[in-house]
Amino acid sequence: QVQLVESGGGLVQPGNSLRLSCAASGRLLNIAVVAWFRQAPGKEREFVAALRWAETFTLYGDSVKGRFTISRDSAKDVVYLQMNSLKPDDTAVYYCAARGSLTTIYAYNYNYWGQGTQVTVSL
Repeated sequence: QVQLVESGGGLVQPGNSLRLSCAASGRLLNIAVVAWFRQAPGKEREFVAALRWAETFTLYGDSVKGRFTISRDSAKDVVYLQMNSLKPDDTAVYYCAARGSLTTIYAYNYNYWGQGTQVTVSL
């Protein structure tokens, strides 16, 4: 089993930055991909970004490309989501997810999920 714990959410003004963290523990050999998804009230879960656990490959959703950066601290088994130039439309619960195979943008492909962290972008 793999456990994922998100942190770093909060209230931020438009144009500002926030960094989310996803701490992974357990059977980390089961992990090939770690991704961030988000879900706003009344909307479907949306792919944000993904990286391959043991490689440099990254993938981003169109709505965050150029503003968000996903990265990994391999010494700490933590994946970060650096979010810059935040907009009110970025308001959502952000989830960390992991799977043991190919990179995909579809939430239903991911086996492991964190509990989520709320990000609110507002004046």
